[in-house]
Amino acid sequence: MALMITDECINCDVCQPECPNSAISPGEEYYEINPDLCTECVGHHEESQCVEVCPVDCIVLNPDIAETREQLYKKYLDLTGQAVQE
Repeated sequence: MALMITDECINCDVCQPECPNSAISPGEEYYEINPDLCTECVGHHEESQCVEVCPVDCIVLNPDIAETREQLYKKYLDLTGQAVQE
């Protein structure tokens, strides 16, 4: 699943620079995560970096976007221009 930021976000600005895929950007009211770019840090880190640094725990799994770890890894490969190794 991709991650999402809930309306509990306090716009503290710590999550955006931590995202290796540039999936986080300021929204109208609070930060947003682009699900097309979010890999939950699969391929980059063991843990989702935005979740690790969020002081209010407002970054959660997006229930509308179900993705397996394998799908997230394929997205990571696509985003970084790496060929899928089979």
